[in-house]
Amino acid sequence: MELALLVPLLLVLVLLIVEVSLAALVQIEAAAAAREGARVAATTPDPAAAVAAVRTALGERGVEARINVHRPHVVGRNARVEVTLWHQVDLPLIRGPSVALSAKAVMRVEQ
Repeated sequence: MELALLVPLLLVLVLLIVEVSLAALVQIEAAAAAREGARVAATTPDPAAAVAAVRTALGERGVEARINVHRPHVVGRNARVEVTLWHQVDLPLIRGPSVALSAKAVMRVEQ
C-alpha cells in the first residue's frame, strides 16, 4: 500500500527536477549568448552585429529571443546586452506557464 502511494509522488518529484534542469539549461544558454553579444558590442560600433552574434549563439532559439543592446560611443564606457528567452513548463498531462528567463552581460567598449 505504501509503495502505491509513494511511486506517484516520486514520479512527480523526478519530473519537477527534470523541468528545473531544463529551465537552468535555458538560463545558461541565455547567459552565454549575452556574453557573446557583449563581446561583439564592445569591439564593433554597430549594435546589429551584437544582435546577430546573440542570435547565432542561440541557434534555433535565437528567433524567439528578445535582445536589448546599449552601446555608448565612448571608449571605456560599458556596453550592455540583455537577452530574454521563454521556457514553456511542460509536464505530462499538465501544460504549465511560460517562464521568462533573462541574462545580462557588460563589457567595456574598446573601439
